[in-house]
Amino acid sequence: MRNILTSGLLWFSALGCGLLAGVYFAFSAFVMTALGRIDQAAGISAMNAIDVHIVRSLFMPVFLGTTLSCAGLVVLGGLRWQEPGALAMICGGIVYVVGMFVVTAVFNVPLNDQLAATDPASTAAARVWARYLTDWTFWNHVRTIASLAATALFIVAIAARSRF
Repeated sequence: MRNILTSGLLWFSALGCGLLAGVYFAFSAFVMTALGRIDQAAGISAMNAIDVHIVRSLFMPVFLGTTLSCAGLVVLGGLRWQEPGALAMICGGIVYVVGMFVVTAVFNVPLNDQLAATDPASTAAARVWARYLTDWTFWNHVRTIASLAATALFIVAIAARSRF
């Protein structure tokens, strides 16, 4: 039973991390660049609309569920550190929870809150928007890399366990 649970969490985490890596990649590769090229007020309004909608979308169950499953894999890997794939499970979970979830909570969300509190048409908004585009995108790159690295580590763990 415990092997089925671990395998299920590994597959769910690998797929969830990969899916979220794709979302973050899209923002890093073209969404933020496109928002930065349009009128400041329109860009800020569009990003604020995205931020409001994302917490009400299917993104949130995947975001939270993947975070919980990755944290669970850290615990399971720690309890079974001698088994094949345990180190990859632990590393993947830590990379994801720290590099995606903690980064989101500590950097991206506060930047979103600051942007939401800004009048898009004000002169002060230009400074906030310029900083937002640079800083938010940098931390989004970190989330992209962490999510992709965790996906790879979970695939390594799955492969190691399949030989077990």
